[in-house]
Order: sequence, then C-alpha cells, then structure tokens
Amino acid sequence: MEDCSSLRSSDSAGTSEEYEIIDSQLTQDSEPQLNIANNGNMDDLQQELTEVMKEKTSENSSPSGTENKVPPAQKEEKPSNQSVIAEKPTTVTSGDDGSAKPEEKSVKEPDPLSYPRMSASDDCNFQTIENEDSGDYTIFNRVMYLGAASINAPRSESEIQRNMAILNAQAQEQALEVSVSVPSNSEGCVIIYDAATGTEMARFKIDSILFCARGKVDMSEAKCFAFTSSHGETPENAIFQCHVFRCQIPEAVARVLITFAATFRRVPKSKQIKDEKQEGKEHFFDISLEIKEEDSKGNFNVVPRDKEFFKLRTNIEKQLILTVTPAPGSTQMGGIPSTNEELHVERCFGLLIAPGRRVKHADMNLLEMVSMGSNVNDKKSYVISGHWDPADPIFDVLNQETPKDRRVSMTVAIDLVMRGIQEPVRFIIETKVRVYPQNERFWYFSKKPLVHLFSLKLKQVEHSPQGDKQYIVLSVDNLGEVERWRPSTMSLSLNLSSLTSSTLSSLSTGRSPSIASIETPGCDDDSGFFVDDDEPLLSGSGEVSKDCPQGELDLWRQVLPKWQAAPQQIPKGVSGLVKRGIPEALRGEVWQLLCGCSDDKEMMETYKVLITKDCASEQGIRRDINRTFPAHDYFKEAGGVGQDALFKISKAYAVYDEEVGYCQGLSFLAAALLLHMPEEQTFCVLVKIMFDYGLRDLFKDGFEILHMRFYQLGKLMEEQLPEIWLHFQEQGVEVHMFASQWFLTLYTAKFPLFMVFHYLDVFLLTGVDSVFQVALALLQMSKKELVSLDFEGILKYFRVSLPKKYRNEDVARQLFKLATSLKVKKLKKYEKEYLAIKEQEALQEDPVVRLERENRRLLEDNMRLERENDDLAHELVTSKISMRHSLDKLEDKFDNLNKEYKSIHSQLGDAEEEKKRLLLEANQVKELLKREVDKGDIESQRNLAIIADYKKICSQLSERLDKEQAANAQTINMYKVKVSKCEKCSGILSPVTGPPGELALEESPLVTKLHQQVRELELELAQTKLALVESECKNQDLVHQLGTAMTELQAAKNTWFQKTLTSFSSLKERTAAGASIGGTTVPTSGAPGSGLQRQPSKESS
Repeated sequence: MEDCSSLRSSDSAGTSEEYEIIDSQLTQDSEPQLNIANNGNMDDLQQELTEVMKEKTSENSSPSGTENKVPPAQKEEKPSNQSVIAEKPTTVTSGDDGSAKPEEKSVKEPDPLSYPRMSASDDCNFQTIENEDSGDYTIFNRVMYLGAASINAPRSESEIQRNMAILNAQAQEQALEVSVSVPSNSEGCVIIYDAATGTEMARFKIDSILFCARGKVDMSEAKCFAFTSSHGETPENAIFQCHVFRCQIPEAVARVLITFAATFRRVPKSKQIKDEKQEGKEHFFDISLEIKEEDSKGNFNVVPRDKEFFKLRTNIEKQLILTVTPAPGSTQMGGIPSTNEELHVERCFGLLIAPGRRVKHADMNLLEMVSMGSNVNDKKSYVISGHWDPADPIFDVLNQETPKDRRVSMTVAIDLVMRGIQEPVRFIIETKVRVYPQNERFWYFSKKPLVHLFSLKLKQVEHSPQGDKQYIVLSVDNLGEVERWRPSTMSLSLNLSSLTSSTLSSLSTGRSPSIASIETPGCDDDSGFFVDDDEPLLSGSGEVSKDCPQGELDLWRQVLPKWQAAPQQIPKGVSGLVKRGIPEALRGEVWQLLCGCSDDKEMMETYKVLITKDCASEQGIRRDINRTFPAHDYFKEAGGVGQDALFKISKAYAVYDEEVGYCQGLSFLAAALLLHMPEEQTFCVLVKIMFDYGLRDLFKDGFEILHMRFYQLGKLMEEQLPEIWLHFQEQGVEVHMFASQWFLTLYTAKFPLFMVFHYLDVFLLTGVDSVFQVALALLQMSKKELVSLDFEGILKYFRVSLPKKYRNEDVARQLFKLATSLKVKKLKKYEKEYLAIKEQEALQEDPVVRLERENRRLLEDNMRLERENDDLAHELVTSKISMRHSLDKLEDKFDNLNKEYKSIHSQLGDAEEEKKRLLLEANQVKELLKREVDKGDIESQRNLAIIADYKKICSQLSERLDKEQAANAQTINMYKVKVSKCEKCSGILSPVTGPPGELALEESPLVTKLHQQVRELELELAQTKLALVESECKNQDLVHQLGTAMTELQAAKNTWFQKTLTSFSSLKERTAAGASIGGTTVPTSGAPGSGLQRQPSKESS
C-alpha cells in the first residue's frame, strides 16, 4: 500500500467534466495500518475512525454539530493512514436544444458567524450545516492558512508535498487563522472565511479543484493538507495554484479529506430528481386480445382460453379483436414518472400477425381490416378487428393440428397513429395457441381476453403551429400480462394505484404483477413450438442473418482493399466497425486479417501433413465431436462432412501442440471458425488464437493461469458489481463454477450463434480483455435475477436461463455495447496481487509439503519429458530405418538406371553406326539412281529422236503415196476414156471388165513396192513399241527399288534425301508422260498404211 494518499479528480473544469474514482484495495483480513504522530493508541484511533465513517441517520444534526456527514458509499471503506482517493462527478442537465451543459444555480452560502463558536478546548472543530437551497456544508474552524504558490504540475503529489514543506517552514508566524467551508455535494464551492471577522476571503468551485493531498505522517507536515485549483477558462490560459492549510492535530486532516471525498462523490438529490423528470413522460395502456371463430351460422364466437394459450381449430375463418384502453390508475404509478395528459388514438395503421416469437418486423403479415373506432360504451377505448384467413399458406403453422404436449407461439402487432406523435407506434403481444381438429368441441368455461400492460415513454420536442404538443417515442415496453376482466364481467378490476413499489419494480424487469409474465417459462424452437425451459440451450442454436445495411457494406468496402494491401496495419475505422459486428458474409476474411494469417501457406501445408499422423487423443476427440453444435445442420450427421472436418482440425492441433495436446472444449471454437472458412484456414486461425492470444496458457501448468483469471474476474466483480459479489459470497458461489467454460471456450459452447460470432469479432480485435468485459456485462444485465436466487438457482440460471436470454439479436447487441464500455485496466494489478499471494502462500506453506508438491510436479514433468524423449527416440529410430530403406531403394534404383544408361548408350553407338551405314548406302543409291536417270534420259532422247524421224518419214511417204495414187487414177481414167471411144476395144474389154469405167487393171510394180515398204515400217514400229515397254518395265523396277530405299531410310529423316526422292519421282512422272505421248502418236502416223490397204480395193473397183 502506498505511503502517500491523495484525493484527486481526473481533470480540471477547463479540460474535462468527468472524474474517475480510484479506491484503495484492502483485503478483508487486513487492518488499517496507521502511524500517526503523537498518537500510538490503535484502539482509540479505530474508535475515532468508526465515528467518522458513520452515516448521519436523521435529517437534523446533533446540537453539538460535531458529527461529520459521510456518504453512504464510504460506509464499508476503511481509509488508509494517509487519505482517500475519490471521484468527483459533474452534474449535467439537458438544455432546450437537447445539448448537455453544466447546471448553474444560485447558492446561498452559510455565514460562519451565524453559528455558535466551538469550545476553545477543541484543537480543531468542524460542524455540519444544512441549507435548503444549497445543501449541507461542513465548516472547519481554527484552520491555519499557510499561503499559495504557483505550480506547473497540479496533479503531481511530489510537487504538492514540496510546496507544502516550503510554506509550512516559511509561514510559522505569518499563518492566518481561517474557517474552511466544504459543501456536501459537487455543486457547491469551497469557501475560505476570515476566522476573526467572518468575511469571505476566497471561493473555489468544486470542479476547479484538481488534487487534494495531506502531508506525510512522519514529517513536520503531518498536520497540513493542500489542494490545487485551476484559474482560467481554457487549458491554454489556465493558471494552477497550490493552497496549503494546517490543522491543530493530525486527526483533523483525515476528516478534511473524507469530507472532500464525500463532496466529490455526491450529486444533489434535487438535481437527480430534476434529471429524472426531464427524461420523458410515461403513459400506460391496456391492450386486450380476443380471437373469434366462425360458426355454422356465419357468426363469430369467442374462442376459449386455457391458462396460457388460446384454443383454435383448423380451417375455420377467424377474427382478431384488440382493444386499447388507458390503464386504470396510470396517472399514479407509485414512483414511475407519469402524466395526467391522455393520448388519443386517431386510427389503426395496420393489424399484423405471424407465427413464432420475437418475429422481425419484415416477417409480420398484414390482416384485412374489418373495423376500427372508439368503443360505444367506453369512449376512451379504441377497438380494432381484422379478418384472419387460415387457408393462407403463410399461416400453415397456425392451421396445423398440434401435438398434445406442444404449443404454437403467435405474435400479434398493431400500429396506432396517436395525436401528437408523427410516426405510428407499434405494440406487440406474444401468446401461445393450441390448434385442434376442425370438428373439436370445447366446454366454454373461460372466454376471458388476454390483457397486456404497455408502457409508452414520450419526450416533448416542440409545438405544432396550432399549439398542440409534439412528442417523440423514447421507448415502448410490454410490461407483461395483467389479469383484468372486461367491464361487462362480474370480476373485480385491478387498480394500478394500489401496486407496491416491488410490484412496479417487477414490471420494469418485464414480470407481470399478476399470474403471468411476458417471459413465459419456456422457449420456442425455429418452428414456433413450445419447448421446456428446464432444458439448456443446445450449442450451435440460433440463426444468423446475412442481411446487412448498405451503408455498413459501403464502409467495409472502403477499408478492406487498404487492409488487404497492408495486412500488418489495421486501417482507421476498422475497430468501430468490428465492435458493431462484422457482416456475416465478410467474417471469414476479416477474422483472418485480424489474426494476421490471411495468406499463411506454410501453416496450411503443415496442416496437410499433420492430418496424416496418428494421435493418441482420437477417441476423446470423437467423443467431443458428437457433442459439438448438435443443433446446427452442418454438424448433426455422425460421420458427415462437418464432423469429419472438425475431427481433422482437432486431431491436427493435438499433434501440432504436443505440450497441451487436445483441449476439451476446443472443438466448439473450431466449429465456430469452420462455419466461415475452409479446414486449412480454420486451423491457421485456431493456432493463432491458441498461441498469439494466449488461450493455450490456460491449459498449462495445472490450469494455473486459469485460476489467476478467476481471481482477476472476482476482483473486478468485487469492485464493479459489489452486490452480486456479496450475494455470491453468501451463497457460496465461486467464480470457477460459472466462468470456467467462458474462459476455456470463449463463450462458444452454450450461447446462440449470433452472440458467439459477435463475441469472436470483439475477441480477435481486443484480445483476452474482452472475456472479462463480456463476463461483467453478462452479470450486470442479469443482476436482478442473480441476487434473488439461491445457490442451486444461480447455477441453473447460468446453465439454462442465461444463454436463452441472448437469442434476441437486439439484446445481444446491447450486451456488447455495454461490454465495450466497461473498463478492465486493473488486470495487471490484480495479476501482481495474485502472484504475490501465491508467493506468500508458498512461503507460509510447510516446506515438506511444498517440496513434495514440487517433487510431484518435477516427477510429472520428468515423466512427460521422458515420454516425449521416448517418442522422439522412437520417431528418430523409425525415421532412420525408413531413411535406410529409402536409401537402399534409391541405390538399387541408381544401379538399375546406371545399367539402363549404359545399355542405352551402347544402343545409341550402334544406332549411330547404322546411321552412318545407311547414309553411305543412301549416297550410293543416290549415285546409282542418278546414273540410271541419266541413262534413261539419254535413251528417252534417242527414242524421241527415232520417233520424230519415223513420223517424218511416214509423213513423206504418205504425201508421195497420195501423189502417186492421184497420178495413177488420172492415167487410168484417161485410158478408160480412150478405150471407151474405140468401139473395137470397148467391145473386147467389156466382157472382162464390165461396164465402161470399171475396167480393172493390174497393180503396178511401184505400188507393190510401196506396200512392201509400209509393211516394213509397221514391223519396225512394233519393235520400237516393244523396246519402249521394256524400258518402262525397267523404270518400274527402279521405282520399286527407290521405294524400298526410302522405307529403310525413313528413320534418318534427312531432308535433303526426301527432296532428292521427290525430284526423282517428279522426273519419273515426266518420263512416263513423255513415253505415253510417244506411244499414242505412232498409230496416228500409221493411218496412211491403213489407207494404203484400202487403196487396192479402190483400184480393183
């Protein structure tokens, strides 16, 4: 504990209007360590401090005025030997424009001379004075004012101590006796009066006092105290002064500091009441619900209602009747701010219905309006009726027969347009129904309507041009079901003015002042059916909407590209977006960016190797996998895709982190991650959370760090939630009984998925501090329930009721909003305290026991290390053996490859030799073909020359023959003419030759010779053709030999050789074409021979 104590605020009025309280932490068994000069009697000191700490129990002070008024917050505090550190709040009121500003009020200050002087025997006297306008003031008399000095560091205690010592040493004779007036709340001023004349010397507003400290008890300044104040409107021109005072005895200094502490803590009651009144006006309404069904005659009759549900029948037309009535006695609500002004319902904007509970506005279905208007008998009541067609498919759930042990939830809403309120106000009633068969008959014993009490809180904002008041809606709360009968019945009505304050407090918590409550003892599943409330919520329950406002997506669209470009640096504005909740579609990517493993390919490859290894915890992993998120479809099926992926991730981590191994409950965290990313990326994020966020430390060293977290949470509860802490202490509830699962699973085991995912958003951003913040927020939001339960009820509440409370997304968002506002800055301090306690326990412990425990721990570590060593040795031997086998296989493979290489190399040499041989043969064939082609060309040219000569001779002979035949014919004709002219000759010749003109003459020798030459030429032509056919046969043989050579040399694929063969082929084709031409012309040239053969017949004729 510090030797110097001080009383300080966090900032001056010129710089801030908020102050922070820091209380000295004392253990319950410790006593105040006081060492006050000139007083060594501890009993007298304890008695004096007890009198100082007592709260004044009556409004009037004792006649002596010697009892100081201590705030209630200090009743249980034991001040240290020096002083108390306190908080100084600033009261703020709301202006006309809605802005917050400090409240200013005229204060009537007390006159020190108007009160009796204290006895001269008192060393230092003080008295408490009450003032109706300004509150209480405590006046300290016979205080010496030592002076003031400028100070540069107004919150530096060492600087204040130095000025205190200087002024105390210099002002022994120049000190001025004064009276110091200290107000009882933060709205007053500290006033310095002249003790002799009672005139005011100086005045300091409470919000301008920055620091208050006392002198050290072992120094000459033990009787002194000082405070620093600021002068100036802005921090730039502010001047800081240190004012030093001295009392007659050291005990009076403690009383002064306690009075200052009370001043800094308190806000005037009138101010609080005024602030409460300015919050808004509250109106109360009764809204009754009736359901009618059509009978066989076309009339609508009220359906019966049994306890908590309506009895409906399938496939029957229905009507809903809602009646809105001002609640009886709503103008006197026993402490709840209310108003006498009535709100008039102008019309109903819509009547809506939907199956299920906590239905979103967009899922409500509008009914056809039948009628609306004021009740004939009661003008204050407004009645709305709507037609409900059960055949509509959207009402299938409410039109199907329900099992005997189940109920169906139904939500009914009306939007009312009220005078003075611009927007329609929606009132929502949730109830349960049971659907029977269409022909079911009921005994109509009870037809009472369902009545809910609503609270409508309004705030006046302005007046309309017509002078009417205009309001805005602050809140609409359903205070639960109330038991009221309709005015036509004979039952008694419920008078709200007679409700007790406890009943009203139950209304404010959502509980009914009568038999029912808005929170019925059950819950609905996704289909809207009733489920027993004693059953805990299954892990993985709830649906998470993927809808996100466009504005929110635009903000993420602005920061994500920058973040992806530089993953190491979080862009500005991401923190606020994450705390509001990451959009479901972006969670996987943003979680990886927050962890810094968005592209950890090395870890992904490691995961692929780890899943192939054996794990000793496989049986435990499979057992936990079956109990992980059983309410989620992805993990329901045993051996399905989800469970298989979850098993591989848990197994891979157990192999990866051998020191911790498989952690029970780790599968819940892995399952939450797996719903947003593939297996490999899930494993990377899980490793980051376990190592970088310190989650694996909770499982090490016998959960030592986990117990430290329990201690830290307990100290935070003791400081921030003292009522819950004291109640838990009385009931014997320890922190580990409800918080162990929170720390080990990060709230993923029991809470709805929406809350689980939102918490992981915050955890990956802020780290382990968020676990404490959410824990405190959970406890604070459930404070009223927890302090009213016993040991069994508290544990059941944490196990069953608490998770179900946050199935509503709005409630979950409110939880995280509260959690992020809580401060847990003292975790390091509590960690040091815990380590010091453990060290002290170790020192106080029997050395034998401590050494035995250390020995057991060392033995366990030794056994663990030996197991690890054996595993490593086994793995090393196995690795060496496998490496030897692999090396042998590689050597054998090398030998085989070497032999194969030599064989291939030999084959390559042979192939090269063969190639050379084939190239040589190809050259030889080429030369041979070249010679044969040249020879063929010469022979062809010779044949062409012979053919040409033959054609020339034939043409000459033909011409000559023609000429000879013409000459012979002319000679014959001439002889015929001459013979015919001779009568004697003609008579002789006529018997032989016939008619004249047909005289036959014998062929001449020349013609015979010519015929002989023609026959010789034809024989020579036939010989020539035979020679040509023989040459063609030889050519074909050469072509066949060429084709064979090409086939043999195809592997060589020599381009020049292919070109050569192509040229040979073309040359052969040309040769063949030339030979064909020569063969066809020969018969043409022989035509004259055929003419010569026909010529004798002509001559004979």
